[in-house]
Amino acid sequence: MACDTFAPDVNGAARFAERLSAGLARRGHDVHVLTPGITPWHSRVAVEEFEGAEITVHRPPGWRYLPHDWLRFVLPWRAKHYARQVIDAVHPDVIHSQSHIVLGRALTRVAHQRGIPVISTNHVMPENIIDFTTMPPLINKLVVKLSWDDAMRTFGMSRAVTTPTRKAADFLESTVGITGVIPISCGIDKSNYSPDFTPRTQMRVVFVGRLTTEKHVDTVLRAIALLVPELDIQFDVVGGGDQLRSLEQLTRELGLEDRVHFHGRTSEEELRSYLSHASVFAIASIAELQSIATIEAMASGLPIVAANAVALPHLVREGENGYLFEPGNAQDAADKLRLVLTAPPEEYRRMQQASLDGVLVHDIERTLDTFEALYRGEPVTP
Repeated sequence: MACDTFAPDVNGAARFAERLSAGLARRGHDVHVLTPGITPWHSRVAVEEFEGAEITVHRPPGWRYLPHDWLRFVLPWRAKHYARQVIDAVHPDVIHSQSHIVLGRALTRVAHQRGIPVISTNHVMPENIIDFTTMPPLINKLVVKLSWDDAMRTFGMSRAVTTPTRKAADFLESTVGITGVIPISCGIDKSNYSPDFTPRTQMRVVFVGRLTTEKHVDTVLRAIALLVPELDIQFDVVGGGDQLRSLEQLTRELGLEDRVHFHGRTSEEELRSYLSHASVFAIASIAELQSIATIEAMASGLPIVAANAVALPHLVREGENGYLFEPGNAQDAADKLRLVLTAPPEEYRRMQQASLDGVLVHDIERTLDTFEALYRGEPVTP
């Protein structure tokens, strides 16, 4: 696995790589991960445990990207060197690249030269790239264009290219100019989550994810402000990020200090507890290629209120397991939250069940079966 982001990072791409690697290891595969190290001073190779499975993680020197709160990278001109080292040590049957930016790019090129098959998965949206460039908009556009041009060359060296949803596949095909992108869900183990069907005694909205600009958590805050004091709402924000201070400031400006709770990064057990005890999951992001957090909320039996953007409409079936709102429109978000929070008990229970039904297609075992087939060079059904 080539991962520009991996544990201890907490984000969708990192969590997917962890779950996929652990699932493959539990099936008896010898899984190795190449990812940036925690410090720039030394390399480290160690067996690490994820979800009860042992994975060998190769961590060459990693450097902090200062505009970001946790992102690390290897020096690009050293990436192929690290890729050769891992290939020489491991002699892999197949490479799975989780990024076309640095390590995934390097490992793909070295593997291509040596005749090793490569599967590439794209987790990137333009907003993910330009959110932290700190450059003028014109330069940002150039950066995005050059990035996608390079991605096209990298994907062209791959046996197969995948992405989490059909919408994301369509986006990638139209943006990069490739065909045959295969949508494969990131997958989760729904047995890890505990739906609670008891009547809610308090209205609790929850969001889980990185606090970055693209997530637009401010839209949900403004929506809640529009519903208060009509509704007695509490809002749990689970996750950290560079926008935390500005969101805390906005919370004070909106007079929501006693209603909004920033929990930061939490343990898996705490995360599942927040989901189980919430009334609705709200997400205003405009750059989700799938949103594992939303799938986890569905597995917890929560109705979803989400922005009508990119892949979120694939998860939210309007009027069935929740509602979609116009991106950035706080009033529309407030109206949709009101529909869920004031729904009669039987209607609310129906939405809960619809979320649980909708998560069945995202079972991690189906995801593992599909990737195993791709690794063997077999045709797959998206």
